[in-house]
Amino acid sequence: MGFNEKVHAYIAAKFYVHLTEAFGEQGKKAFIHGTQYHAEQRGRRMAQLAIRNGEELTYETYCRYGEWVSTADIEEMGISNQSEVITWGPDFETHITRCPWHAQFKEMGLVEAGHVYCEHLDNSICRGFNPYLTFDVLQTLHRSDCCVHIIRDAGLTPESDRAKRPEGLRSFEYHCANSFWSYSEVTVAIFRAAGQQIIAKVLADLAEDYGEEMADTLMSYKDVNFNVVAG
Repeated sequence: MGFNEKVHAYIAAKFYVHLTEAFGEQGKKAFIHGTQYHAEQRGRRMAQLAIRNGEELTYETYCRYGEWVSTADIEEMGISNQSEVITWGPDFETHITRCPWHAQFKEMGLVEAGHVYCEHLDNSICRGFNPYLTFDVLQTLHRSDCCVHIIRDAGLTPESDRAKRPEGLRSFEYHCANSFWSYSEVTVAIFRAAGQQIIAKVLADLAEDYGEEMADTLMSYKDVNFNVVAG
């Protein structure tokens, strides 16, 4: 198995564990900030590509420039995302009833970490894409029977084109590296030398559970600027 959604969740979970064990509530705040930072990077890349292509930064465009689709690994496990549209307008509401990130956090016994992560992720991606869009996360699957996402005045209809553009998709190797280095940047910025110890622990955990090769692959992305879309 290579990089996939569960590995992506694992990296976030390990940062949560080590940050909160070392720094308590301050570590949790750092984790939230790291989650927002990582998510906003994704949103900004999506916006940059949309603008390059002459598109407006609407929520419909946001849907089309999403950077990932389910991996074959996750499809085979039967834990790929499942969601249902509840209302199209004026507010677009979706309920997510199955999710590989939820599965990974639950498997690790880190329900609270999963809730904190998902409470701040998608709304931050949307904020990075266009801060004038309002994306509310009312509940998460970690504490409820589904995630509830509401995008205010989204302007969508059942006929809206939400199909993802292939040119915007990124591999989960890329996404996992983005997650690792985003949390790493924030952790060192806040905790300085002590933050380096946190990063080393996360990397050691990953090497133990997924192998040295995957850990080395993450390290190879050290100089990538995740704030800008490549190409």
